[in-house]
Amino acid sequence: MKLTLGFSPCPNDTFIFDALIHHKIDTEGLDFEVFYDDVETLNQKAFRGELDITKLSYHAFAYVVDKYVLLDAGSALGFGVGPLLISKREMPIAELDNPNYKIGIPGKYTTANFLLGLALPNATNKQEMVFSEIEDALLDEKIDVGLIIHENRFTYQNKGLKKIIDLGDYWEKQTSCAIPLGGIVANRKLPFEAQQKINRVLKKSVQFAFDHPKSGLEFIRSHAQEMSEEVMYKHIDLYVNQYSLDLGIEGRKAINLLFDTAREKGIIPEIKQGIFLSPC
Repeated sequence: MKLTLGFSPCPNDTFIFDALIHHKIDTEGLDFEVFYDDVETLNQKAFRGELDITKLSYHAFAYVVDKYVLLDAGSALGFGVGPLLISKREMPIAELDNPNYKIGIPGKYTTANFLLGLALPNATNKQEMVFSEIEDALLDEKIDVGLIIHENRFTYQNKGLKKIIDLGDYWEKQTSCAIPLGGIVANRKLPFEAQQKINRVLKKSVQFAFDHPKSGLEFIRSHAQEMSEEVMYKHIDLYVNQYSLDLGIEGRKAINLLFDTAREKGIIPEIKQGIFLSPC
């Protein structure tokens, strides 16, 4: 059975999926046609229901629960992993809670933008751009403030940019929960047995990566935009953890809280069906 699969070229995703797409594990008869895209492109593909399996932002998932179900394996949740708001100069966070500053964001439906809306509801002057372009846009003064994700957490200081707030830390202080950033979902059109098989195979792929962390090094490096090996594995260590193997009770609690909070504030629509893959 061949399935379409979309994930980002970021080290955490290539680390997780390496064993699966290169058949280093038993894929139980599954084969994959892979699409590598930035997270907002993946979000948009999910809105159109294009892929059988895809990575997407939790914010975006709220809009496609009718099309996709969340797998237990493969998610990016954690503490100290949230998006950062940065600028060329230091400034108090309260200064930004208005539409006067242009903020570069990595996509309307990213969890990063959702968190920005929680922390600064009046900061509405936003410009969408590819996440990897935000730092340079700041340096070129095309935007006043940037909302960064992924490996940019490790590079912005080298360019003389300043952190205003860690929005993951903001969430943690508000909720005492891990921040759900992105998850892996399966198309509901697939048979339930296929959804279960995908989840099993993905879990095996994550476990293989944990057991053999350098096995996919060349594959990870080939997609890592000239990142050093040190930065690649810092990125992996930040986003791949026990929640990536299995959401568990605490992971599901954090996701439910994220959605409950977003619904209460009118950020996402009402969700009328279960979001998690049912057990066998």
